[in-house]
Amino acid sequence: MSAQESFYATGKRKSAIARTWIRPGSGAVSINGKKLAEYFTTESSKKIALQALFLTGLNDKVDVTATVQGGGLTGQAGALRLGITRALLDYDPELRGALKKAGFITRDPRVKERKKYGQAAARARFQFSKR
Repeated sequence: MSAQESFYATGKRKSAIARTWIRPGSGAVSINGKKLAEYFTTESSKKIALQALFLTGLNDKVDVTATVQGGGLTGQAGALRLGITRALLDYDPELRGALKKAGFITRDPRVKERKKYGQAAARARFQFSKR
């Protein structure tokens, strides 16, 4: 593997999309041109985004570059985790067992339910008046 070789993958969660590249390096993480700590302000979002790297022990061996768009910060963190996971599978297929056991390979299918006609929201009804 050459030093310039990079691995690309896309991750999605809710309405967020993360385009992710990983390449051998020193563990630098860049999201939309910012460092991880600048982009994700909450500790939980930082942890979720990098869970796959810490699980595989590659957090200081690969550099991550990502562009994230859509959704909120929680959805973006989940999308980034899935993107990193898929890129790691291209990087080293031997990691599949550990990542699958942790549940990182599966895309979370939960999305916002649509509003229905004749109702106030997806499930909330308008108030009923007998008279």
